[in-house]
Amino acid sequence: RALVAGNARTLELTRVLPGERPIAMQLLGADPDVLAEAARRLEAAGADAIDLNMGCPVAKVVAKGQGAALMRDPLAAALILRTLRKAIGVPLTVKIRGGWDDRTVNAVEIARIAEREGVAALTVHPRTRSQQFAGVAPWEIVAAVVDAVRVPVVGNGDVRSAADAAAMMRATGCAAVMIGRGALGAPWIFRGAHVPRDERARIIRRHCALIETHLAPRLALVQTKKHLAWYCHGLAGAASAREALFRAPTAAAAQDVFWGLW
Repeated sequence: RALVAGNARTLELTRVLPGERPIAMQLLGADPDVLAEAARRLEAAGADAIDLNMGCPVAKVVAKGQGAALMRDPLAAALILRTLRKAIGVPLTVKIRGGWDDRTVNAVEIARIAEREGVAALTVHPRTRSQQFAGVAPWEIVAAVVDAVRVPVVGNGDVRSAADAAAMMRATGCAAVMIGRGALGAPWIFRGAHVPRDERARIIRRHCALIETHLAPRLALVQTKKHLAWYCHGLAGAASAREALFRAPTAAAAQDVFWGLW
């Protein structure tokens, strides 16, 4: 809805930089017509694929019937996917969860609906919405979805290394792996090999520079603090450093705090 309304911050997220392709853009919403119009605009902006988010567990999102809330309303999900598929010419994909709660573990049902409505691929995070990110991700749910549909299935959940990714593919038969939280504070995870400390420092500095280059100052400050807090993970004194980070008045001050810890 923010995209259709012309929200400046949302429009900025659609900007595609040279070398970023292929690029997929993800939508979050519950109104089929609004989502369809947003998808058309994303396609016009250069998206190579459109993804529907049916996995977000955040309370303010599901309260609006969006994200993981669609897992408990298969008819609404089907209508949204059908409307989106008709609205765009690029591939449509969807990310789902295991279900809403332990009583409604329906990833297989939703996956079959999505396949029937023409999605090109599915990503499955196997925890339910009620589980949030607690406990061990039940990869067997990913495997069940793989067995139930013919479109490619991407596995997600508890993948924090290249070895984890390989293990998930062996255990589930999924076609690919999506890494989410595992990359926060460790973007070098995609190298699949040990990254020396000095190289990690170079990556962190470049990350901070890119944030300042591509975001407005106020948002850049927020994002710099957030990512530096993730980079603190595992460092001695991280807890107190995070407190100082979030008190920092500028991005430069936040970086000074971080490098003092590093």
